[in-house]
Amino acid sequence: MAGLAIVVGLVVWGARHNSVAQHASTDKKRGASGPIPVTAAIARIQPVPVWLTALGTVTPRSYVNVMPRVSGLLQSVHYREGQMVKAGQLLAQIDPRPFRIAVEQAQGVVMRDQAQLDGARLDLTRYQTLQAQDSIAHQQVDDQKALVAQYTATLAADRAALDNARLQLAYTRIIAPVSGLAGLRPVDAGNMVNTSGAIGAGAQSASGTAVGGSATPIVTLAQVQPVTVTFAIPQQQIGPVLQHLYAGKAPLVEAWDARNSARLASGKLLAADNQISTATGTLNLKAEFANQALTLYPNQFVNVRLRVATLDKAVVVPSSAVAVGVPGTYVYVVDADGKVAVRKVTAGVSDAGLTVIASGLQAGEKVVTDGLDRLRAGGAVRIVAAHTGDNTNAGQARGRHGAGQQGAGQGRTP
Repeated sequence: MAGLAIVVGLVVWGARHNSVAQHASTDKKRGASGPIPVTAAIARIQPVPVWLTALGTVTPRSYVNVMPRVSGLLQSVHYREGQMVKAGQLLAQIDPRPFRIAVEQAQGVVMRDQAQLDGARLDLTRYQTLQAQDSIAHQQVDDQKALVAQYTATLAADRAALDNARLQLAYTRIIAPVSGLAGLRPVDAGNMVNTSGAIGAGAQSASGTAVGGSATPIVTLAQVQPVTVTFAIPQQQIGPVLQHLYAGKAPLVEAWDARNSARLASGKLLAADNQISTATGTLNLKAEFANQALTLYPNQFVNVRLRVATLDKAVVVPSSAVAVGVPGTYVYVVDADGKVAVRKVTAGVSDAGLTVIASGLQAGEKVVTDGLDRLRAGGAVRIVAAHTGDNTNAGQARGRHGAGQQGAGQGRTP
């Protein structure tokens, strides 16, 4: 029995010794871990633009179907598909020979009637001389005056016919009425054309485009420099926009790609529709872009950002510092002792990776921007890097943080 008691005592002592060692090891590890490393930024004051966002469609400033104005054989085509053409540039040539002949015929008629008029005027001069000598009847002089007037009117009509023939000849040169981007060629040289387009049902161009039937243009031109973008905004947001337009100011408009990752162009608001759509409750707007680099193409869908105001003195922090959880919208504020406290805030608009803090935070306070999921109120932290909040490389975030949108944090309970 004595030996059994000794064995039991040894087992109990060993268990207690192991437990103490484990607790000591745990305490040592806890002590070694120290403050949690985080990145932080200082809340600062700066101007922040307020944007409205919408989905827009690129539309040409003008879209022209260039139709023949006379009938004839399409002799040659002088544009390339997809080429940027200028106003006044030769696009195609219709066989001019029949029209030159018509001009020459009209010129001959003018010359004939001019000679008749000249002869009638000479006769009238002689008759008037004889009338002064009382050697001719007044009736004959009056008839000659009427003949001169008749030839004068005939010559005027002949000259109008000559002008028309020359105009028809000029129409054989198909000229670009506007500058724009040429579409695919719908009609090939060698086709007979009239004012309704190509003649001959079932014909096709080299590109495979059917050219038979009516209303087939020689070319289509889309004016894309400048180009316009149409978009719609809810009727609740039209107040500031219309105020700018009525005051003669053109708010800044930006066009972004489908992923909101790249800004395609910057322009200005051009006009607003005269009524709100009863079906959607939105107002259609039109913006204009210079589009020098041709980054906007007709019928392209783009994300539109319309700047309606600028907050001059707004307290901002990086959007990554703002989290949403059980307390609501909050940030972790780092005090002078390196400890964090949960601060409930009211977030405003976001832009370029920054979020406006409407209330709950003062400029100059330091907030945690990374590592929020590991923090607890009152915990110690060690700042390993400072977030500058510079906007230089923050353009990628513009599409992800729209106007009026709160910065999205980790969304955990502190």
